[in-house]
Amino acid sequence: MFFSLSSLHDPMKSSASLCEDRERCLITNMGRFTPLLFGCTSVTFIFSIFILFSPLPLAPTIPKQLHQDDDHTTPLIKPHQSDERCDLFKGHWVPDEKGSPYTNWSCTTIPDSKNCFKHGRKDTDFVNWRWKPQGCHLPRFDPATFFRLFQGKKLAFVGDSVSRNHMESLLCLLSQEEVPRDIYKDSEDRFRTWYFPRHDFTLMILWSKFLVEGEERMSNGTASGVYDLYLDKIDNSWAQKVPEIDFAIISNAHWFFRPMYLHKGGKVMGCVYCNEEGVEEVGVGFALRMAFRAAFEYINGCEKCKGMVTLLRTFSPAHFENGSWNTGGGCSRTSPLGEGEVDLASFERQLGNIQVEEVERAKRGGDMRVVKFGALDVTTAMLMRPDGHPGAHWGNKWMKGYNDCVHWCLPGPIDAWNDILLAVLVREAG
Repeated sequence: MFFSLSSLHDPMKSSASLCEDRERCLITNMGRFTPLLFGCTSVTFIFSIFILFSPLPLAPTIPKQLHQDDDHTTPLIKPHQSDERCDLFKGHWVPDEKGSPYTNWSCTTIPDSKNCFKHGRKDTDFVNWRWKPQGCHLPRFDPATFFRLFQGKKLAFVGDSVSRNHMESLLCLLSQEEVPRDIYKDSEDRFRTWYFPRHDFTLMILWSKFLVEGEERMSNGTASGVYDLYLDKIDNSWAQKVPEIDFAIISNAHWFFRPMYLHKGGKVMGCVYCNEEGVEEVGVGFALRMAFRAAFEYINGCEKCKGMVTLLRTFSPAHFENGSWNTGGGCSRTSPLGEGEVDLASFERQLGNIQVEEVERAKRGGDMRVVKFGALDVTTAMLMRPDGHPGAHWGNKWMKGYNDCVHWCLPGPIDAWNDILLAVLVREAG
């Protein structure tokens, strides 16, 4: 069975903090490739290199009749004639004989912690699926089309390490068309900027735990794991950079699964996981709602943000089974779940619904001629993908025995987010 998220996150250190802490201590040196026997022919040598480094060396052959979609390079979303409604966010996963458009060999920017094949993952079926929306034809992401539409623009992902994971997927897809330049990295590798000079396109990650200001309480000089969130104060580390970008993809959630006190107007309005007499327990969903509301209100009121398109990417669920991150929980499945195997009334789906409600509220509260809002609702699709996480294959030698069931392998299911992203950007940007 799957555990609810409330049971997956240790109050003092969630799976998100595990994944953030470990990003400071990744192994950056690639292992040396053992030379082949000198007697091998050059053809055998080249073929062996491919076998070792391609993430699909033993990919199964999927019967042609199971392949649901032909490849298209148009960004248009075409409803089927027999369906009245095209919903990009409802659907199921279908076999894909083409697999990923990149490998962990052809994309050199994959971070070590997401390079699952490098760290021993043997099964390959999890990259041979595509998202098939309800009543729609969703084209495969095409980097040439993307660059043609967004040449000269700046796109920023705002949020936590899963937001960065999304950016890393897009970076790999775009790098198949043009190799980017790494032009900025802060001292903690939290803020990063990549530039594609031939297309004058800029891709950024703007780090933020909570979107609003958050401070961790200290106890005797040691981090306590308890946070104070100020819902009327935006996190300026990302907010100050927003006026210079054209497209913002905002997401967050995993950092909210920890003890925190919510402040507004100089008063404590509630808490999460605090169990303190006299302070109302408001729950993760409320804290998440109010943080996104504050972020969207800031963007709606930003005089220098005119013309910007803001997309909310909804909650991406973790898939720990048989325990949480620090009690032996893991994620060893190798294939997707069907539509009937996921609980659409789950807490994870409820969090996604809260986020969508807030982006709809932002639309009503602002001038859509000035700032546009839209949703990239991936929650239902990713509830079906317990097979796509690094699990034990994330290469952290300091935390052996722990699994990463929060982030996603590259290549992997997360690449589908960019199929949807291109479609939504075209629709919202007009």
